[in-house]
Amino acid sequence: MYLAIREMRFAKGRYALIATIMVLVSFLVLFVTGLAQGLSYDNAASIKNMAATHFVLEQDSNHRFTRSQVGQQELNEARAVVGQDNAEPLGVRMTTVSPADDSKKIDVTLFMVNPGSWLAPTITEGKAINDQSAGQVVVDQKLAKSGVKIGTVLVDQASGTEWTVSGFVQNESFSHAPVVFLNEQEWLALQAGSRQVQATSTIGGADTETGTGTSISTSAEVHTAAGTGNEKNATSTEAVVGTGTSSVAERAPVYNAIAVKGTDDQVSGLSAALPKTEIITKSDAVSAIPGYKEEQGSLLMMIAFLYVISAFVLAVFFYVITIQKTSQFGILKAIGTRNSYLAGSVSLQVLLLSVGSLVISVLLVRLFESVLPASMPFQLGISTLALTCALFILMSMAGSLFSVWKVTKIDALDAIGRTAA
Repeated sequence: MYLAIREMRFAKGRYALIATIMVLVSFLVLFVTGLAQGLSYDNAASIKNMAATHFVLEQDSNHRFTRSQVGQQELNEARAVVGQDNAEPLGVRMTTVSPADDSKKIDVTLFMVNPGSWLAPTITEGKAINDQSAGQVVVDQKLAKSGVKIGTVLVDQASGTEWTVSGFVQNESFSHAPVVFLNEQEWLALQAGSRQVQATSTIGGADTETGTGTSISTSAEVHTAAGTGNEKNATSTEAVVGTGTSSVAERAPVYNAIAVKGTDDQVSGLSAALPKTEIITKSDAVSAIPGYKEEQGSLLMMIAFLYVISAFVLAVFFYVITIQKTSQFGILKAIGTRNSYLAGSVSLQVLLLSVGSLVISVLLVRLFESVLPASMPFQLGISTLALTCALFILMSMAGSLFSVWKVTKIDALDAIGRTAA
């Protein structure tokens, strides 16, 4: 230890250069790690915040909520297995909304949850919705940056449904889109509205093709006036439109998933009770979010390469220094210094530089974190920070092994002989 510190004090410039490079590399490792964690959380915050352990999805949905449809029967069977209070319906839909008094379009994710259940988020501002709240929703705080506030009316671009914002929640997003929470009553109305719009557009297209006009309500009159003899078709068309809304309203509710809180034994029983479904864990649901694995895979590859680069750079620097000090090591060996002492001296220098550079890097990262805009997803928790620092030190020590090996192979007489020559 004495030799290691004495040498670092003597060659301040050389070791300061190495320390500067290690600070830059370690800062980049920490920053990219925080960015990866922040993007991961922003991509699936609503799912990660849920108390659910598993989700029941339709078979062959590839673990994706938006590809799944389950009904009341599956919900009842799930509750019979895991308990009435441990299974909750969940609806998920990606859509675009606009404030009623603004043309701005905002991409959001609609989440249907039962208010008061363990799926419902905590309200941070305003008031929560209940089962009887008609036309009211709670939204993520990110929408406030788009001018949305309590009392703002949001219009769904797909169905034309309008909702009034009654409250805000925090850290609720799905696929990087802020989440809008609504109750089952609004979810069913939204489904009915979507089906009615689809039916109307289909019938309107049929009328256009037959040349009967664009108005469904007057199609019979147009056919009669033209004398085409299609009065029967027009009457049947009016019947479809007239009864479409009521038939849709009477349909059983359709959800995207069933959130479950249960033990492994209960989940096994659930698989047996619902053979035509797939039961996935929360981590599986998160990984199946579109773009999640690709995004995290790219960032993790960058982090892995940074670790390798840091170890390689450190190995090259210390190897060059070791070669330059071959004669000094030879003299030390000639006077009886053990290989273990010299190897320990090199390792200690690497350890001191790694720890010192990490301390500076952590301070710099925390400083940058305090000035980063709130819109940038950056998250570096204590556990992630500790793991990242431990891995960086481990890779740094691994990079020093080549120099340690070189020190142990130095022959004292050969080194002194070369010096004398």
